[in-house]
Amino acid sequence: MISTDSKIYVAGHRGMVGSAIVRQLQARGFTRIVTRTHAELNLVEQAAVRQFMAAEKPDAVVLAAARVGGIHANNTYPADFIYDNLMMQANVIEAAHANDCQHLLFLGSSCIYPKLAEQPMTEHALLTGTLESTNEPYAIAKIAGIKLCESYNRQHGRDYRSVMPTNLYGENDNFHPLNSHVIPAMMRRFHEAKQQSLPQVVVWGTGKPMREFLHVDDMATASIHVLLLDNATYQANTEPMLSHINVGTGVDCTIAELAHTMARVVGYTGELVFDATKPDGTPRKLMNVDRLKALGWQYSIGLEEGLARTYAWFLQHEEQLRQV
Repeated sequence: MISTDSKIYVAGHRGMVGSAIVRQLQARGFTRIVTRTHAELNLVEQAAVRQFMAAEKPDAVVLAAARVGGIHANNTYPADFIYDNLMMQANVIEAAHANDCQHLLFLGSSCIYPKLAEQPMTEHALLTGTLESTNEPYAIAKIAGIKLCESYNRQHGRDYRSVMPTNLYGENDNFHPLNSHVIPAMMRRFHEAKQQSLPQVVVWGTGKPMREFLHVDDMATASIHVLLLDNATYQANTEPMLSHINVGTGVDCTIAELAHTMARVVGYTGELVFDATKPDGTPRKLMNVDRLKALGWQYSIGLEEGLARTYAWFLQHEEQLRQV
């Protein structure tokens, strides 16, 4: 069992999810939290990861490190997305096993599911259809991470678990105007439009696709909840070869609804224009979160509240973010 005395390595502690997980572990009394920056440990380098894991020998690992980005980034850097994520996952999971680390939590993504999966998407939808082409390399890497965990459990008796979050947002997000996900990209665009008194803001796509969004603090609490579950409870709500768990709200909205909510939160009063020449991506992505609810967790931060919290953080860090 994992206790507050356990040594936990959080890979990706500077990222949006990893930093939230570290904050919440500390709030729960965990004091032996191990972290490394990318400069200190490049997870793509197998020898470095092996050396690090042999020296630290953590009791548990949270694998939140990943190369991430929105549609533009995935389309522009497909080789980087598949290679870096495959290597990071393989290196960390194998090194954890080699050093007798029994507990590991792998963070994936809802993009693992087929583009036209039945909605809301259950865990059983995995590998039942064609992936969305714009982020297929990233999705394949994340699927491989799930299967790595399942395979080490099956062959070596490990307790390696996987959580698949819906679209995440919040503090420490990437607000790059091109390489970020929809919420931070939209938030920055609306904010700058308000500052410059622009008459309109252009939103990519038709506005019709439906998306589900989860605040990063909720994702962190869900991740820790799943990590700390006793084995009997966890096993009762998963399957040996279908061990990943969806994490989301179970509630979605159209991109147009998101844009209008964003305008209200930011205080932008101009016109919203939807550019239908830009890709929409998957028509709908809503997670079935029944399995997670059965395990005793559900979200607590609504979209407008979460956007307001994120915008407050954005304003506090605006000067720093403008340099990106």
